[in-house]
Amino acid sequence: MTAARTDIEQVQLANTAFYEALERGDFDEVSDLWLDSEDTPEGSGDAEDTEGSEGAEGGDTAGDAVSCVHPGWPVLTGRGEVLRSYALIMANTEYIQFFLTDLKVGVAGDTALVTCTENILSGGPPPEGGGELGPLVGQLVVATNVFRRTPDGWKLWSHHASPVLAETDDEEGEESPS
Repeated sequence: MTAARTDIEQVQLANTAFYEALERGDFDEVSDLWLDSEDTPEGSGDAEDTEGSEGAEGGDTAGDAVSCVHPGWPVLTGRGEVLRSYALIMANTEYIQFFLTDLKVGVAGDTALVTCTENILSGGPPPEGGGELGPLVGQLVVATNVFRRTPDGWKLWSHHASPVLAETDDEEGEESPS
């Protein structure tokens, strides 16, 4: 029981490190938190990992197998494509802060699943001709982060974030006529 609790705490720390690195705009740390082909030595996968794991272009390495879905974006696959997306987001976001709620962590062997609600406050670059920061925008997003255990600790394997659609006042008060 203690080992499982330790794993959960380690996954929570890795998850927190991911969001804190995004808030700081620390691309190097964000990169270090994602699986890389060096994180999974060849032939070390479980039987279920290797059976049927070949994609259309051959066997996947850990770095090839990472995936990410940002709200409103298509699925991004491969370490390079995923990290480019974060570089683009960081380059166009002057300020971002995550308040995580509803955090749940589960660990099964060398895989961990984190679900949470991202309460995001962000601001873009200042509008042309002034200001220190563009307008701040709040956003509610639900996220699933999948981690894999590596010799260097828990690394992100997949991140999937979807916007939460807010009900409008009209929808809340709508009743069918009697």
